[in-house]
Amino acid sequence: MSAVDHSIYNNEWYKREIGAGKLKQLLWYFINVIFFINPLNVSGGVKRFWLQVFGAKIGKGVVLKPAINIKYPWKLSIGDYSWIGEKVWIDNLANVTIGKSVCISQGAMLLTGNHNYSKKSFDLMVKGIELEDGVWIGAQSIVCPGILCKTHAVLSTLSVATKDLEQYTVYQGNPAEPVRQRVISDK
Repeated sequence: MSAVDHSIYNNEWYKREIGAGKLKQLLWYFINVIFFINPLNVSGGVKRFWLQVFGAKIGKGVVLKPAINIKYPWKLSIGDYSWIGEKVWIDNLANVTIGKSVCISQGAMLLTGNHNYSKKSFDLMVKGIELEDGVWIGAQSIVCPGILCKTHAVLSTLSVATKDLEQYTVYQGNPAEPVRQRVISDK
């Protein structure tokens, strides 16, 4: 007999909200391991094909680098000319919407799930993420559940977005705080 009473844990979300049957989930698991997480597969075209087969909405000119990990492609939308860097983890238990000309740099994580540590049942809490057009998520940064990164916001390297990021603003730190305005030159 187990010392842990598993009846107190509430993970009913997994039974009703994944958005795909067991077979589709299993097939995606293997496709993700072979064609996405595997750093030897450099073909963005093959990745685009598989994402679309599994329900992702992918714009034109999207760059998909090696060793990326995507939880559920049917909950992913990537706009035109966006760039997903090496070792990016999109842990999308909820919808993740990435706008046009967005850059998600190496090792960044988009996390849509968390747990309610104040409850005995440690309930799973899930909220989507939206990155509007022109957003830049720096290397090894983290975007937490429920965050909206408004147009052309920047999350600096190794920073953690725990609240919405305002447009044309550069954020830095853990938790990320605004440090300056983003000025974009035509030159």
